[in-house]
Amino acid sequence: MASSQTTPEVLWAQRSSSTDAEKNVIFLTISAPDVAKIDVDLKPTSLTFTGHSETKKTTYHVELEFYAEIDVENSKTNHTSRDVEFVLRKKELKDEYWPRLLKESKKVHFLKTDFDKWVDEDEQNAPIDDLSSMGGMGEDGGYNGLDFSKLGGAGGLGDMGDLPDMGADDDEDDDEELPDLEEDNAADKPETTAEVKNDEPEPATTSSKIQEVS
Repeated sequence: MASSQTTPEVLWAQRSSSTDAEKNVIFLTISAPDVAKIDVDLKPTSLTFTGHSETKKTTYHVELEFYAEIDVENSKTNHTSRDVEFVLRKKELKDEYWPRLLKESKKVHFLKTDFDKWVDEDEQNAPIDDLSSMGGMGEDGGYNGLDFSKLGGAGGLGDMGDLPDMGADDDEDDDEELPDLEEDNAADKPETTAEVKNDEPEPATTSSKIQEVS
C-alpha cells in the first residue's frame, strides 16, 4: 500500500509580554500520531514540518509562515507519540497579542485555536515561569510547570453543584393552584344562571296583575 501525504491538524495559542521574554511565546501543537522520526525546519519567519507514520501509512507535512518573527535559538520542541509540541519565543517583546498566527489573513482548514491553553489578552496571568526547563525532548511529553486547568477553557466554570435548585417542586406547586382557579370559575357560573332564572318569573306576575285590573 502506497504512502499518502496528509496535512496535520495544527493547534495554537499565545501569551505576550513587553518585559519577560519567557512569557512572550506561541504555543504550537502539530498532531502527528505514531511518527518515529520528524524533520523540522524552523526559521525566524516560518516552520516546515514533515513526519512519516508507518502504522498510518501516511506522511504528515505542513508549512507555516508566521505573522511576525520568532527567536529560533530560544524556542523549544517536544516530540510525543501523539504530536509535536513547540514553544516559539516571539522576537519582539510586546504586550499586544499577534492578531493571528500566519502572515496571510485567509482562513486555513487545518489551523485551530488550542482552547486548552488559550486565554484572553487581558487575562493572561497564568504562570509559565518554568518553560526554560522544558528542554528539547521531555520524558513525560508535557510542559514543565504549566497547570493547563488554569489557562481558561471549561475549568473556569466552577462547581455546577453550587447552582440554585431549579427542580420540579415549584412547578408542582403552580400546577396545584390551577384547579382551584377553575373551581372558582365553575362556582361562579351557577350563581349567574340562578340569578337569570329568578328574574324570569317577574314579567308573568306583572301580566297577571294587569289582567285582574281590567
